[in-house]
Parts: sequence; C-alpha cells; structure tokens
Amino acid sequence: MAELSPLPQDFVWGTATSAYQIEGAVDADGRLPSIWDTFCRVPGAIDNGDTGDVACDSYHRWPEDLALLEQLGVDAYRFSIAWPRVIPTGSGPVNPAGLAYYDRLVDDLLAKGIKPFVTLYHWDLPQALQDLGGWAQRDTAYRFAEYAEVVGAKLGDRVRDWVTLNEPLCSAWIGHWEGRMAPGITDPAIAVRASYHLLLAHGLGVKALRAACPEPPSVGLVVNLSPCEPASQSAEDIRAARIADGHVNRWWLDPVGGRGFPVDMVETYGVELPEQPGDLEIIAAPTDFVGLNYYFRQIVRADDSVPRLGFSQVEGPNQEHTMLAWEVHPAGLEELILRLTKEYGAERIYITENGSAWVDHPDASFAVDDPQRTAYLEGHLAACARAVEQGAPLAGYFAWSLLDNFEWAYGYDPRFGLAYVDYATGTRVLKTSGKRYADLIRAHRR
Repeated sequence: MAELSPLPQDFVWGTATSAYQIEGAVDADGRLPSIWDTFCRVPGAIDNGDTGDVACDSYHRWPEDLALLEQLGVDAYRFSIAWPRVIPTGSGPVNPAGLAYYDRLVDDLLAKGIKPFVTLYHWDLPQALQDLGGWAQRDTAYRFAEYAEVVGAKLGDRVRDWVTLNEPLCSAWIGHWEGRMAPGITDPAIAVRASYHLLLAHGLGVKALRAACPEPPSVGLVVNLSPCEPASQSAEDIRAARIADGHVNRWWLDPVGGRGFPVDMVETYGVELPEQPGDLEIIAAPTDFVGLNYYFRQIVRADDSVPRLGFSQVEGPNQEHTMLAWEVHPAGLEELILRLTKEYGAERIYITENGSAWVDHPDASFAVDDPQRTAYLEGHLAACARAVEQGAPLAGYFAWSLLDNFEWAYGYDPRFGLAYVDYATGTRVLKTSGKRYADLIRAHRR
C-alpha cells in the first residue's frame, strides 16, 4: 500500500477498547454500578435489551486479549479504566482489587513490549455520583480529579500516555440532551452544564495527573469530530452547517485551545454557563496531544423543527454506508487532521478511534472474511498518510476496535472488531481485517 510510505518511522500503531464495552464482571471484586449498568435496565433503552454484564468477559479473559495484540503486532493498546472499579462510590475509599486488575494489565502489556495508553473516563460514571446530580454538578469534576490522582499515583511509574476523557460530546449531548445514552436525560440546559463540567474535569484531571505520576506524563483529551457541510449553498443551510460545526467541533476545541466557549453557541443554546473565576484557564491546561476519533462527516440542512439548534442531518452522498448507516468518507479524516494542525495549532495528534461496523458471517471456526472493513481501514490509513504529506504532526493510529463488543445503545449487533467474538463461548478469532492490519504494521517497519 504505497500511500502509507509518508507515515513517520516512529508512528504508533495501536488498537482500542473501553472498559464497559469489554470487561463484563459488573459486580465482581467490589465494583459497584455505573450509569451504564442503570441505563441498560431502562426498558427499550438498548437494542435487544442487551447489557454490559458479561460483554467480552475481558475482566477474566484479558490474557487472550493480549495474545491478540501480539498477533496484530501493535505498539500500543488504548484501554479505559472503570471508575466504579477503582472508587466504587465515585469518591472516598479506593477499591484495592479493582486497582490491582489494571496494575496487572499494565505489567503484562509492558512485558510483551506493548505500550499502555490509558483513558480515565469512557462514560462509566459511578451511579453514586449520578445520584448526586452527575455531570450537571460542579462537584463531579473535582471527584474526577481525585480519581485521576489515585490512578496516576498507582500506574504513573509505568504508564506515560494518558487520556482524561473520551468523547465528552457523547457524554453531554447524547447522554443529557438527546437521551440516547446514559444517563438518559433530555434537557438541553442540563446538557450544557454537563458539557462545561466535563471540560472542567478534563483540565483538573490534567493537573492531577501531572502532580501524581512519578514519571512526567503525556496527557491529552479525546474528541470525536466531524466535518459539517451544508446540504446546499442556500444561506439557511450554510448557517445551519456553522451551528452544527459549533455544536460538534468548536464547543470542545475552542475552550481547550484557550479561546473560551464560542459566543455564537452560547447564544444558540441560551443557557448561562456555570463559570467561576479561573475556570477557563483550568480548561485550557496545556496538553501534549489531541486524540481524534473519526467515524463520519455530517451533512446538514436548516430545520426549524429542531429546538434551539435548528438543523438536522441528511444522508451523505457516498454510495457506501456501514450497517449503522454511517457514510464511508475517508477524506473527512484527512480534513480534520489538517484542521487541527492549521486552525488549532496541534503539535501532536493521535487517531484514537477509527473503525466500521458491518454484518459479519463467521464460518464454523469463527473465521470472518470482511473485505468492507478491510477496505475501510486501508482507505482511512491512506487519508492519514495524505495528511502527513501535508505537514500534519500525526503520531499514531488506534483502530476501533480490538474486539467485537457491547456497542452502547446499539447492543451487540454492530461488530467493529478486528477480532470476532463469539459471545456464547468468549472465543476470539482475528478477522481478515485484523490480519491485514498486522500486515500493514509489519510492512511499515521494514
């Protein structure tokens, strides 16, 4: 694949997972419920009534996951830590058994020459904190900083690379505005406050990690971004695309980049921010990298029926869409990498998630030939290479996901994994796409 030649020699090849999506064992060794355990019990909230109770059972089968990482030949593994395992009530006593699980995982990754790339928050807020108001309350940001300090002090002698939050957009907008994710709230005013406190937690978490880690950490925030394009060249659609960009992209990038919250979006939301003196400086704490998650672009049209925002999405024009009806558009990834570079001055960028869900057809041995996922992977890596050719400081790529897993409100039907998981037995088998990824990694190193 000639397009990959511009990737730097020290480019980090990895894959990613998150705790609630793969671990299972939701009541093992002192873990208490998260908001996702609660949300999964809401009738109709999750397709097929699925839950993360067992998932891939990685809490017990993590050595098999590490064996897959060795087969792939990756440099790094991005995984998240479950806050309700480490501090089950969200604040207060630390659960030694929960922390010990990640301690062992880090040691075994390093023993295999694989760099741990740790995410502190991938949406599994302890339910005890939600009962006190969750992200709508400022106090939750301080509890996150305490949690970051605990984990940093324990693992920071071996873990250098840290993510504070994964996709705060999903936590705030989908979890508190649209209600399609935990905690299932549908109140824009609460959502805006949650978004603010999530970003405050990020800034406080950066400070806590830098203070707690015995070795200097590399810390960043992971954001899911989408190019937002107007459905037509009408003034109304162009304005709608600008608002969409503010909602999806600028609301997160501007304050973290030291620009404050976008004024046009504060006016659009019509919600007073819970700002206190010094907050903007905390939110804009210097970081070492930007983590970019990319799945699709958004094409929007003006739509007065949508309260506050005034826009809705239309289907992308490309013929190929994944099983989730997400348009396959690799050029969008190139565009976003270059935007982070040129508009926001990013000095180091990782693609922290990128992947696609298709209907897999395993044979009797659970082998899966998945040409669409393989082509998706190749096309987006080619987009990365084009961005590097144009001067982007792209440092690595983490394919989503190592395993088929619990895909939130979609349940278990969508499969993103480079490895097929038979949920009945827990058997894991690399798909053709996983083997292709391994080949690309080997080719890059030659």
